[in-house]
Amino acid sequence: MTRHQNDGNSTQSLKTVTTTLDVIDALEELGGAGVTELADYLDLSKSTIYKHLYTLKDRQYVVKDDGDYRLSFQFLLFGEHVRNQNSLFRLGKPEIEKLAAETDEYAHLTTEQHGLGINLCKVRGEHAVGSDYQIAKKQRANYLHSMATGKAILAFLPEERVERIIDRHGLPEITESTITDREALYETLAEIREQGYAVNDGEEVEGLRAVGAPIHDRSGSVLGALSVSAPSTRLSGDQFHESIPELVMQTANVIEVNINMDERSSNSKSL
Repeated sequence: MTRHQNDGNSTQSLKTVTTTLDVIDALEELGGAGVTELADYLDLSKSTIYKHLYTLKDRQYVVKDDGDYRLSFQFLLFGEHVRNQNSLFRLGKPEIEKLAAETDEYAHLTTEQHGLGINLCKVRGEHAVGSDYQIAKKQRANYLHSMATGKAILAFLPEERVERIIDRHGLPEITESTITDREALYETLAEIREQGYAVNDGEEVEGLRAVGAPIHDRSGSVLGALSVSAPSTRLSGDQFHESIPELVMQTANVIEVNINMDERSSNSKSL
């Protein structure tokens, strides 16, 4: 997945800031690196890399460990702050925990930003599988068209927004089952709007299925989506087509009510 995309405002970018962000991204992608490795990776001089690393270390955004530079826990603090400021996460997490406990599978809470899916919360049920994969998935943004939560979000975004997302990120094939045709995706999104939920049938990982439902705010705008995922051998038949879809839609409705009540409470306190 391309990390360094922009919305056409590159002429207004500050080169030094862009380079600093490239260094941060490279440290994340490489899992830490020395000056020479970073210089080769980014095709920059070692003196340039050193200046940016010195500044980042001075501001406590990186640490030096046995000659390699790594991102510091400062980013963890930022991430926790950003996530806890999000009402979808704060009010959705307890329901996601209940969903995982009830299904014994992985339950997910996802939102969209910059046209990609951001995993706000993942909770492992007692019999859930693929923990290493799910942990890694939390650390990156994901293509929306291959996920149940992603398709549930796309189905309720304005059409022009969906067009821009596809134009920017494309519809890459993740598995043989991934939707890669624009018109086929639009047909699927129409079905999702009609039935109220989305499915992922091996479109992201072979043999893994998921059922997702959108979460809306009071105005009807989609805030994100939730899902339950499980091996296709366990998520099949009536469970795949009826019981789990009903459960995820009910959970989505509970989260919507909690968000709406929280908004009303906040508004009344401000009067």
